Amino acid sequence: MTPSPHAPHGRELIVADVGGTFARVARIVVATGRAPQILAYQKYACADYPDLASILRSFADTEHVNTEAAVVAIAGLLDGDTLVNANLPWPVSLERTRQVSGLGSLALINDFEAVAYAVPYLHVDGLSPLSGEHPHTFHWPALVLGPGTGLGAALRFEGGSRPVLASEFGHAALAPGNALEMEVLGLLMKRWSHVDNERVLSGSGLMNLYPCLCEIRGVAPRWQTPEQLIAAAQAGDDVLAVETLDVFCGWLGSLTGDLAIAFGAKAVYLAGGISAHIEQFLRKGAFRERYLNKGVLGHVLRHVPVWRVDHGQLGVMGAAAWYAAHHLD
Repeated sequence: MTPSPHAPHGRELIVADVGGTFARVARIVVATGRAPQILAYQKYACADYPDLASILRSFADTEHVNTEAAVVAIAGLLDGDTLVNANLPWPVSLERTRQVSGLGSLALINDFEAVAYAVPYLHVDGLSPLSGEHPHTFHWPALVLGPGTGLGAALRFEGGSRPVLASEFGHAALAPGNALEMEVLGLLMKRWSHVDNERVLSGSGLMNLYPCLCEIRGVAPRWQTPEQLIAAAQAGDDVLAVETLDVFCGWLGSLTGDLAIAFGAKAVYLAGGISAHIEQFLRKGAFRERYLNKGVLGHVLRHVPVWRVDHGQLGVMGAAAWYAAHHLD
């Protein structure tokens, strides 16, 4: 999915994939019956800009984009004109963003809804098996989820008038699966009356989980950011950092199995920025063990493969695919 210098026939638009940390913006051409084609691509740190409109305008000015249409895949849920989100550095109004960015039309869709729209365009060389049979083949419905700044999830069907079911499962209640996780949950409930999945299973969640484990083990925390924690765990010289990643992966595996059962998924794609940085821990065994630890349905899940997929440009590809599905004949 590399940018192309030459535009094929089709409709050109701006698409963006905006998470709590980064915004990926592209100029794309979409055409019926063809995969979206990326013509230009830029990545922005969200905290460096005062609002979403500034990022869109910066991209349009830099790339000399001649289009008034844009689709933004963004973490959160659109409630009327306002985006409900706990992880972005600024509020988002749909109409104000459209006006300030100078766009004629702007659509906001859930970021993992966009990732789900991109599933049919996945390349085998970008997939890494975590559980189940391979080589890769498509099976539907497919569950797409992933921990990043938050935790996203969506369901992709093979086709139909509504091929993607968006979800905000990251905000559903966190379910412990063993005594240690119950102890962690007890500590988190002293801080929040509602402890959702994102409180642990996300980048910021790692920094909630780690201090809890330090308190339980009677050790003072050493690390202040997910990057520091993951680096220490990868180096292997900090026992609590390693345990944090092991607990995180096991808990994520349990949730993944729950969602696969709940949705009747036939395949699972694990995306999200965090999963790319902790693959060695995802492969250690706790993720797959907890994924399959579902009683009589554990045997069923053995036939539901889990693939880790590089998030990369999936969001912008999916936003373009969403536009094609809704605006092209």
